Amino acid sequence: MNKLSIFILFTLFIACQTANTDSKIESKEKPTEKVLVSQKDSMPPSPDLGSVMGKIDYPTDNRFSKIESKYADRADRFMHKEAYQSFIKMYEAAKSDGINLVIRSAARNFNYQKGIWERKYNGKTKVEGKDLSKAISEPVKRARKILEYSSMPGTSRHHWGTDIDLNSFENDFFESGDGLKIYTWLQKHAHEYGFCQPYTPIGDERPNGYFEEKWHWSYLPIANQFLNKAKDSLTNQMIKGFDGDEAAVPVDMVNNYIFGINHSCKH
Repeated sequence: MNKLSIFILFTLFIACQTANTDSKIESKEKPTEKVLVSQKDSMPPSPDLGSVMGKIDYPTDNRFSKIESKYADRADRFMHKEAYQSFIKMYEAAKSDGINLVIRSAARNFNYQKGIWERKYNGKTKVEGKDLSKAISEPVKRARKILEYSSMPGTSRHHWGTDIDLNSFENDFFESGDGLKIYTWLQKHAHEYGFCQPYTPIGDERPNGYFEEKWHWSYLPIANQFLNKAKDSLTNQMIKGFDGDEAAVPVDMVNNYIFGINHSCKH
């Protein structure tokens, strides 16, 4: 065999080895590409502005789950699926420590919140024993009074299905006896399950927003997705469609109420 033949055979050998190596690399890379595409496709979409403002039908929206009656005081309540699963884990942990958590309110859409708001605004529901439609004639002042504890439609964290009210709607309940045990347990352990109390006492740390609500707890991993969408897209001028909505701009609902929360709940 002459030198030219040897060179040709050697060249063919090298070419075959390179092709085999490239084929192995390609076969290793393809599954990874498929996995990455699959993970991307499975990621839940970020909330839209309509959802932020409570334009949701919870029974037909697959992001939400109906709450089992064992966890709530009524059988027709809903939560965001992830928040609900985390609550169940928190419920079981609390139960093992002798604490019974009861959901008194959960997801509330725009129309539900509109009913709460307008009953107070028009005097059908008394506020501190008063018919506000008669006691406070000026719309902005009347709205501010309601806003001590109730949200305008389109601005409530309850729209998101991430927030729940537990056991009682009175702060006094959580200051002694079983109520104090419940609140102490939540302060110590709720964060382990992603929950935070958004409405702490008004003061230097939280100068604006609703009054303290020891019963109100929010599931942050999902709630902050809604909060970020509100930050990017929601304006006071969009908050309308109910009696007294002219007060949304003067009271600065977005900055003073939607974002007037416990700083620990913004992370």
